[in-house]
Amino acid sequence: MIPRYTRPEMASIWEPQTRFKIWFEIEAHAADALAELGVIPKEAARTIWAKAKDATFDVARIDEIERETKHDVIAFLTHLAEIVGPEARFVHQGMTSSDVLDTCLNVQLTRAADLLISDIDKVLAALKKRAFEHKMTPTIGRSHGIHAEPVTFGLKLAYAHAEFSRARERLVAARKEVATCAISGAVGTFAQIDPRVEAHVAKAMGLEPEPISTQVIPRDRHAMYFATLGVIASSVERLAIEIRHLQRTEVLEAEEFFSEGQKGSSAMPHKRNPVLSENLTGLSRMVRAYVTPALENVALWHERDISHSSAERMIGPDATVTLDFALMRLAGLIDKLLIYPANMQKNLERLGGLVHSQRLLIALTQKGASREDAYKYVQRNAMPVWRGEGDFQTLLKKDADVKKHLTDAEIEEQFDLGYHFKHVDTIFRRVFGES
Repeated sequence: MIPRYTRPEMASIWEPQTRFKIWFEIEAHAADALAELGVIPKEAARTIWAKAKDATFDVARIDEIERETKHDVIAFLTHLAEIVGPEARFVHQGMTSSDVLDTCLNVQLTRAADLLISDIDKVLAALKKRAFEHKMTPTIGRSHGIHAEPVTFGLKLAYAHAEFSRARERLVAARKEVATCAISGAVGTFAQIDPRVEAHVAKAMGLEPEPISTQVIPRDRHAMYFATLGVIASSVERLAIEIRHLQRTEVLEAEEFFSEGQKGSSAMPHKRNPVLSENLTGLSRMVRAYVTPALENVALWHERDISHSSAERMIGPDATVTLDFALMRLAGLIDKLLIYPANMQKNLERLGGLVHSQRLLIALTQKGASREDAYKYVQRNAMPVWRGEGDFQTLLKKDADVKKHLTDAEIEEQFDLGYHFKHVDTIFRRVFGES
């Protein structure tokens, strides 16, 4: 985790103190269940909670023990025994390290997902507000980066809103899939611990029991979780790239907010650069980079190996922290985005009406021209305009083949900008409902 791209609430999920607190809760809840089953004394379970519930675990001490034991969970349990006293001998009975590590990781991932879902809600709110603000603001739609046909800026934002709505649904599903608990002991057989202990811990930690584990919770769950984060990052980048293109000097249809006192370049005082959206592009690349190791972590040896462990210690915090920062930056960017309708109109008119070429094509076919001929008539009048040689409508009115099928008034009718927006309300209802 890099402080520059880290928000405190998400970072706290991954701090050592938080991790050890979760480890303790898993062990203490397991002790409660074992006590109810008569495996350990009930007084011992009560003592474990009483002695360590409000404890601040000594991270330096645990690290010191681990340097000798070379085992993080044993180091923690040794430190816990220093706090709890003799009753600590009843901690971790029948359990294996993976029971603690995997259950803890899934608690952390579900908490991280909750924050990310909240982040997406903020992105959705910003997109909805700006989409309705510019619902009917005309702008040019582009395919291959080239002027195509008119759209509205509100539709651009509505498209992004629909995409992030899907992102939210996927993240809710990924959260549910990873929210499992395994307290099944060595090689996952429950030979040394009753399955009822797992059920008790799962409920206490807000998880579901893992139906079957092989000492580790299956990593296909985690692969789907991180793959979902990667897809969301791609959506972040798609919107960021749109803004970057729209801010280019030759386009300037939208622009990132530029605050008082902000500097764009150390060399050129006039610069106003799309630094936030460029930053989002870079952060998105990093989140996607964590997907590959998550996928590779699925293939573990037999019932247990730790080849996934080192990767997860990095990708868990880094992917969630980075995406959390990116989503909140995107929400702020959209909320403050400067939008220039006059420039949109200017760009829309830049090709002298060529953006209406499909309407002319269709009109000619409806009046009897073959599609091949209609395409030829429209294109031969469009190309001179493309080169800056004349006005599209004027050239069409002078074309004898066109005039065989369309009157001047019928030609003019095809240049109605509003024609392209007749279904905007329908699209908005599809995206936002009846609001």
